[in-house]
Amino acid sequence: MGFVHITKNNIEEEHICCALGAKQYANAVREKKKWLIERMDEGLVFYRLDERAKVFIEYLPAEMAWVPILAPNYMYINCLWVSGRFKNNGYAKRLLEHCKKDAINRGMDGIVHMVGKKNYPYISDKRFFEHMGFELVDQAEPYFQLVTLKWNEEAEVPSFKKQVKTISNDEGISIYYTVQCPFAVGILEELRKVAKYKNVPFKTFKLTTKEETQNSPSIWTTFGLFYNGKFITHEIISPNKFDKLLTKLLAED
Repeated sequence: MGFVHITKNNIEEEHICCALGAKQYANAVREKKKWLIERMDEGLVFYRLDERAKVFIEYLPAEMAWVPILAPNYMYINCLWVSGRFKNNGYAKRLLEHCKKDAINRGMDGIVHMVGKKNYPYISDKRFFEHMGFELVDQAEPYFQLVTLKWNEEAEVPSFKKQVKTISNDEGISIYYTVQCPFAVGILEELRKVAKYKNVPFKTFKLTTKEETQNSPSIWTTFGLFYNGKFITHEIISPNKFDKLLTKLLAED
């Protein structure tokens, strides 16, 4: 099986894997594609298996990444996803090798990626990256970790940025998100209905620029859910799970 490099010239005809087959997220997919097109001028690459499958890598220069990190002259991996029957066939390694080759050709010093202390939904499996030679270089509460593969030993060590913005005065649910993931955009109104039913204040904040995300109160800028100003989860949560979460949070008040 071959791979497809998604570009401005073919993105309208090609699928982008993320919400493959989820018709309810059609508008969110269009927003994601628009976001990708804009980032391609900044060096973003979307490279996927030439199949109807969620097997792809998305990366761009770390200086342009929509996450609060400092990693000059590194390549940042937004997402590396291999799902279903395509797992354990070497595709993740091939996708990572494509990214590494591209980064070397661009004269970069290494690759950086965000993982979790343990397995979490929507965050890469740390064990795979450790197996591929990545090393832990920084951590951020409550469970985010930054791992790096570098080939220039003199290069600066990547780190998380100090978060300068707080939302401690926010009441109820606050969700910070970007259009990088169709699932994040597509689920918001369903969550709003749940919060309204439980009479819980509900606000969403769409991060629309690199500067906003790099100074975001949420480390995982794709989706960050807060309650009364406290970070709760990065998980793009289902309405049913959200209902149970609100019941628990209200009981603890």
